[in-house]
Amino acid sequence: MTGLTVVLVLLVLAALWLTTAWRGLAAARGAADATWVAIDLHLRERQGLVALLIATVQAEAAADDAALARLVAAREHVLAVTTPWERAAAERQLVAAIAPVADAAARHPRLGRSSVLADVEARLTAIEGALQSCRRIYNADVRLYRTRRGHLPGSLLRRFGDFADRPYFELDHTQRERTVPTLAPPLARAA
Repeated sequence: MTGLTVVLVLLVLAALWLTTAWRGLAAARGAADATWVAIDLHLRERQGLVALLIATVQAEAAADDAALARLVAAREHVLAVTTPWERAAAERQLVAAIAPVADAAARHPRLGRSSVLADVEARLTAIEGALQSCRRIYNADVRLYRTRRGHLPGSLLRRFGDFADRPYFELDHTQRERTVPTLAPPLARAA
């Protein structure tokens, strides 16, 4: 009777351990997915502002077709990607494509004085700050998920559920691509 009791207790403890590990793995996956939704929301909001930016620049400075074409192509590429791995690279290209618009604003006085452009710049800056905060939280959630997924018993349990790998959402490490380019010349913003 004692041997059977020990075996039953060990089986119950093993079942509790596996259940707890499964729930922890599922919770970590859920947290990473939830913070990705927040990032995706901000990215979509930025894409909407890029569309407004494109329309504003086309209306005021149609001569800069090359810069606009790069910005339109970058935005379309962002809309076409499907995986988070591809999304980070496409978003870096989108932010880099905004920079030539700053040059267009400096060359075209009417564009630089546009209140719509100043509003877009302020909103892009706010979105970039929110994205940085969400990115930090998301990457922390992914780190926890990957840790639980990579160690026992998670490394065994992940084969029985939908516990696919989640990517980190990294940005380029250069300061130029971390910030939103200034869209309006300093004199236009002071007015």
